[in-house]
Amino acid sequence: MDRNLSEERIKPFRLVKYFTFSGLVVIFLVTLILAILNTHWVKSMQRKKSEDYAHALIENLNHQVFLQFILPIGMKFGKVQLRNQEQFERMDNVVRSTLHSFKVEDLNIYSMSNTISYSFDETRIGVKAFGGTAIEQAKSGRSSSKLVQRGSFLEILAGFPKEVRLVTFAPLRWEEPLGRITDPVLGVVEVVQDLSEDYQTIFRIQILVVITCTVLMGALLVVLVFVVKRGESIIERRAEERMRLKEQLSRVERMSAMGEMAAGISHEIRNPLGIIRSSAELLKKKVAKIDPSNALPDIIVEEATRLNGIITDFINFARPRSPKLNPCRVDDVIEKTLTFLTAQIEERGYTIEKDYQNPLPEIMGDAPMLHQSFLNLFINAMQAMPDGGRIGVSLRAEGGQARIEIEDAGPGIPVDLSDKIWDPFFTTKDKGTGLGLGIVKNIVEAHGGTIRIANREPRGARVTIDLPVRKPEGDV
Repeated sequence: MDRNLSEERIKPFRLVKYFTFSGLVVIFLVTLILAILNTHWVKSMQRKKSEDYAHALIENLNHQVFLQFILPIGMKFGKVQLRNQEQFERMDNVVRSTLHSFKVEDLNIYSMSNTISYSFDETRIGVKAFGGTAIEQAKSGRSSSKLVQRGSFLEILAGFPKEVRLVTFAPLRWEEPLGRITDPVLGVVEVVQDLSEDYQTIFRIQILVVITCTVLMGALLVVLVFVVKRGESIIERRAEERMRLKEQLSRVERMSAMGEMAAGISHEIRNPLGIIRSSAELLKKKVAKIDPSNALPDIIVEEATRLNGIITDFINFARPRSPKLNPCRVDDVIEKTLTFLTAQIEERGYTIEKDYQNPLPEIMGDAPMLHQSFLNLFINAMQAMPDGGRIGVSLRAEGGQARIEIEDAGPGIPVDLSDKIWDPFFTTKDKGTGLGLGIVKNIVEAHGGTIRIANREPRGARVTIDLPVRKPEGDV
């Protein structure tokens, strides 16, 4: 049941934890998507920039070819024939000087009949092209571009092939004297730019962004796991503490109810019990004259006395009185208790081994109440060894506490009963109320001390009591 209650208290925090982890995953995925979209946007910008670059080159080339080649060759030869070595060399000189230092991998010039009139590769000159949509659009006066990608299927699918080239087709026009490019179209210019390095740079940037996001999210995950573990630990401890407090409150309520019951019982029983005992003693005197061997009055007196002791235990446990604190010495109280038990110790053959620190500081205590608690503990030790044995008593002062240890050589406390020894009415003895240890615990705690019981090796039990030492005059 306690576990279920603890689980119920932790469930809201776990819900927050799940939402937090889910949010972290969503943020990571969104970051990756944004990185991919940004890369696509950069690639689009790069293509647009390269297209504008190609158009500017073609426009400049068109101007230079018209002024430095077409007009002079037309005036000198009457017509353009690039098969003529002199014309080709002049054309090649004009083209290469114009495109010098510009990023152009290849260039072809097509005639209106789709024949390659000029190319960086001389073997292509005179080759008939198959035309195509791009060339036909350029012949009609419209420029166009296309990307040519080469690489593996995965590289192309990821958008970063090994080789990327931008092929731009634009019309080669006749220029008016004022420099404005107009019709008619003389041919088609094909410019090839190698964008592989630019795309690889973009790819490296994308990988760097992904790695950075992964590292950051990993660091956030580590921090989050640490915080969550710490939070779970704190909540579990608080849940356990609340459960302990609830159990203590329930125990106090039960003890309060039992105190009221004990007070009522003691009030109703004690007076008739006193009358029964006094009547039995009177009856004993009269019966002794008639029948001296009759033991019935003695039995009545003995049982009445025992019942009175049980009622006294009830009252002492259920309604413990507040101690009247005065300076006292623990060793004096223990010596008084052992003197009181001298007859039983000698009759049953117990050996008392003392180990007292000398000198011992005083404590603030109620000597009669401490005597009662020590008496109960010594009686328990003797009952654990009905055939006699060693009982050890140790007194020490440690860290502002007076420590009292009482040991026996009995069978010890069964492990399965160790949590029940403080419960009221719990006892393993044939005769007893099960309130002795509870009374001792109440007295010790009323003095601001603590008590604990543990088994010894190889056998026996040890009771340890810590009581605060009296502070010297003037100490705060």
